[in-house]
Amino acid sequence: MRRNKLKISSFAGYIGVFFLVIALVSIGYQPPEQIKAAASAVSTNTVASDAVDQQAISVDDLVATQVATTIAQSADLPVASNVANLSQSIAAESVLVQNDSNIVAKPQVVQASADTRQIVTYTAVAGDTVESIAQKYGLTAQTVKWANNLMSDAIEPGKQLKILPTDGILYKVKSGDTIESIAKKYNANTDQIRTYNDLDLSDLNVGSEIVVPQGELPEQERPGYVAPVTTYYSTIGNYSGGYSTSNTYGQTSGNRYGFGQCTWYAYERRLQLGRPVGGMWGNARSWASYAANAGYQVNGTPAVGTVMQNGGGWYGHVAIVESVNPGVSITISEMNARRFGGGFNRIGRGEISWAEATSGMYRYIY
Repeated sequence: MRRNKLKISSFAGYIGVFFLVIALVSIGYQPPEQIKAAASAVSTNTVASDAVDQQAISVDDLVATQVATTIAQSADLPVASNVANLSQSIAAESVLVQNDSNIVAKPQVVQASADTRQIVTYTAVAGDTVESIAQKYGLTAQTVKWANNLMSDAIEPGKQLKILPTDGILYKVKSGDTIESIAKKYNANTDQIRTYNDLDLSDLNVGSEIVVPQGELPEQERPGYVAPVTTYYSTIGNYSGGYSTSNTYGQTSGNRYGFGQCTWYAYERRLQLGRPVGGMWGNARSWASYAANAGYQVNGTPAVGTVMQNGGGWYGHVAIVESVNPGVSITISEMNARRFGGGFNRIGRGEISWAEATSGMYRYIY
């Protein structure tokens, strides 16, 4: 009787082990085809992260099948060989997943898609200044001015500007030039010039334009340069280095000011810059009041393109701020004033010290 009970208990144990093996196999096993299909249905980045999860799951499956193999072999169950084969398959599958995840996770090399050494053309819009354009392209204001022969930081809308790909100068090759002579003249590096422009030893073509990286224009070649010959004095300050040019502006229909006067010129210059002022503001002494009443910003701080107004005397005076060097000076253009060699119907240009420009004697119309 006792022997029969032992046989029954042993049989029950074998049955329990059998169902345990079946449960482990059914829970832990996934065919390689299913894993491969799931992997192919996701993006590259998702595969990289999923591969790690699959690797973790395959480790659990591997342990489960190894335990099941041990039990089945100990109990000498008929499925022992099948379970052992399953354990070996999952072990190999685990290695495959690890290899696949390494391949998927490899970084891709990003190729440059554009030539960053091209000179581009920019068309100015209302409100642009040399400084704002330079900041937009990551250049110095000096590079923009030199490449376009600009004497002013104020830019009229519609003006087309050459924008260099790097700080330096734009040079037109002349007869007799060599890379060495250009580098020496503009304090630049011969290798940089050759490399940046893809030049061989004999590649300099007369009339062609090249970029001279980090080159510096000599003083006498800079826009607006005039030899210092005269110092001009007036009752309101000391000015040096001024010069004048002939009037090249044509009178527009809205300009009601006297031809050749400071107000006439200020109206035309502001119109050119896309920042028109009123055509009937009277003498210069009343411009700040008219401007404020018309909604213009008026204060004592100079900015590029603003009208500089002096309300002194019977008529007063107006000029245009062309450049600002904060804390040092401002550059103005004006008509019918003698301090920079100008006069009636002649445009004078020159610098005023920052101390005088912000002393309170001038108002600036934005």
